[in-house]
Formats: sequence, C-alpha cells, structure tokens
Amino acid sequence: MNKFFATRKRPILFSFVFLVIGFILAFSYRTFEKTSKQEQVAPSTFEAEETYREKLITQQEKNRELSDEISVKREDVRAYEQSFSTQEEEHVHLVEEAKELRLLLGIVPTKGQGLRVTLSDAEYDPVEQNPNDYIVHESHIFKVMNELKIAGAQGIAINGQRITENSYIKCTGPVITIDDKTFPAPFVVEAIGDMDILHESLHLKGGVVDRLLLDNIVVTTEQVKNLQFPALGEESEE
Repeated sequence: MNKFFATRKRPILFSFVFLVIGFILAFSYRTFEKTSKQEQVAPSTFEAEETYREKLITQQEKNRELSDEISVKREDVRAYEQSFSTQEEEHVHLVEEAKELRLLLGIVPTKGQGLRVTLSDAEYDPVEQNPNDYIVHESHIFKVMNELKIAGAQGIAINGQRITENSYIKCTGPVITIDDKTFPAPFVVEAIGDMDILHESLHLKGGVVDRLLLDNIVVTTEQVKNLQFPALGEESEE
C-alpha cells in the first residue's frame, strides 16, 4: 500500500519539480532578454547623446565664429562711418577754401559790408617842399591792403579795379598803375568783410592810419553796408 502511494507520488513530485524548473527558466529567460535589450538600448542612447553633444559643440563654434565676424563687420562699419564723416568735413573745408580762392583770384563777383579807405595827396608848396613827401605812393596802398587782408577782407578793389593775388601795383609820379590800368589820386581802397573789424584794425594806436598821417597822407575811412565787386574782367565790359 505504501509502495503504491509512493509510486503515485513520484510523478506528481516530478511534475512539480519540472514546473518549478520551468518557472525558473522562464523567469531567467525574461530577465536575460530584458537585460540584453537594456544593453542594446544603452549604447544606442549613449551614441545619440554623443552625437547631440558634438552637434552642440559644433554649433557653439559656429556661433562664436559668427559673433567674431559680426564684431569685425561692426568695426568696419564704424571705420567707414568715421572715414565718411572725415571726408565730409574735408569736403566742406575744401569747398570753403575753393570759395575763398575764387574770391582772392577775383573770378567771381562778390558783395557785402565792408570799409572804404580814401588816400589823398596832402597840400604842399612845390617850391619849398619835396612833392614826393606829400603824395600817395604804392607803399602806402600796400600798407592799407595788407592790414585789410590780415583783418579778414574777402575782396579788395582800388578805384573799382578788382585786386587779386596776381595783381601788381606800380607808382609813377602822382599816378599808380594797377594791372596795366592807370589811376590818379585820390585812391579809393574798398574791402569787403566785417566793417567793424576792418575799421578797428586800421585805427589801432600806432597802426596804419597813424603811420600814413605821419607820411603826410590824407586818410578818410567809411564803413559801408553794401559793397559790390564785379568779377575780374567784367569792368571792361561795362
């Protein structure tokens, strides 16, 4: 009897053992499969992270290069603006110089306020006195002209004859010759500029007017609000 039950228990025991073994094998297989998948996924994720990291580093380098390039371009623009500003200032300066040069050369007409200076011979006795000591010479005219130029005269005319940088003045007895034109006394020197400054410059103590008076020259000055000088050569066309 006991042998019979023992015989019947044996297959049941084996079945239980095989069931446990199967369960263990199944659990082990699933664990192994999960681990394998994790091992397969892990390298893939790591490679992806490395790829993204490299792309990020590359993009950062490009951004840095672009930033440096923008800085260089800004400096170029700043330099160009400064150069343009300098050129514009130089252009304005050159225009002013050209304008002054045209006035000095007398090739353009000019008008404005200014000063009129009249130089006349003084009265004298030709029997007892030397007439050369009482008449206006070119040196007297040059003194007036030079002082007016220093005071800022923009244009000068003598007896209506426009004076330029190339003009020449020569005294011949009681008359003077200006650029091949002869004029008798009195000699009227007109200058366009600030009439107050021109007037004060001639009337400084010990200045031009005082020296002319010592040379027996009769000097009168008049401030004029509107003087007009024609361009060189236009006088002869009138």
